[in-house]
Amino acid sequence: METPSPKHTCLKLQLKEAQQPIYVKGTWFESRFDLSITDGLNAWICHASEEQVRDRAAQWDQPVSEYVALAERYLGFQHPDSAYGFADAGDGHKRLSWTFEKEGTKLEWRWKCQPSPNSKQTTAAVLDFLMDANVGLSEEVVRKTQSFERLKVEAEKCLAQSEKLTNEKIEFESAIYAKFLGVLNSKKAKLRELRDKISKQEIAGKLPEEEEASSDQTEPFVSIDEKSEDESLKDLPVTSKDVPRTRSRGRGRKRAADN
Repeated sequence: METPSPKHTCLKLQLKEAQQPIYVKGTWFESRFDLSITDGLNAWICHASEEQVRDRAAQWDQPVSEYVALAERYLGFQHPDSAYGFADAGDGHKRLSWTFEKEGTKLEWRWKCQPSPNSKQTTAAVLDFLMDANVGLSEEVVRKTQSFERLKVEAEKCLAQSEKLTNEKIEFESAIYAKFLGVLNSKKAKLRELRDKISKQEIAGKLPEEEEASSDQTEPFVSIDEKSEDESLKDLPVTSKDVPRTRSRGRGRKRAADN
């Protein structure tokens, strides 16, 4: 199994008690780490061995990997809520410290750094790393810029195509609406003609019916004198004298014929 490549960080640390910042270069392994620190003139180093890291992690009841990851987190980027220090520890040594909170408790980690046997070489190594990182960042910026430009061109093409499709859709809908409107108006005109025709037929059919109904309801005219005469005749008593004599004459003739 191949050992994973170590990580590299470089922190520009601005201390409250110092006017000039210091640079902390970190090389991070799975169970240990190395620090190279320079202020531009002097340099210090710290080699945290696996045994030292394991002892420190045991003191804080942490796994080794978690201890290394937390140290990388605070020495890879400066945290504004952490109090950093780089104080003298005697004999040219320095003590690098930083604070953090865990479960509501403020804790402080400190590591003693010894003077570099070759300050110029250590400082040059830090500067080389910064230059390489700057070149890498510049190349990354160029790649991101080119990628952005390509995306911008593609976005403009998509926007132009979208506008074209929108215009075609509007033209299509306008043409369809115009055709539909023409058909609708034609149907309305035919419906109006049919309605007028039906209305005329209904009017023409009602006139004969009304005339027939009026003729059936008309009563014959009777004058007042005729009505009074009829009523007086109805009131008179009926007698034998009132029977028409034509009936008796008819019987006499029949008898004479028999004789």
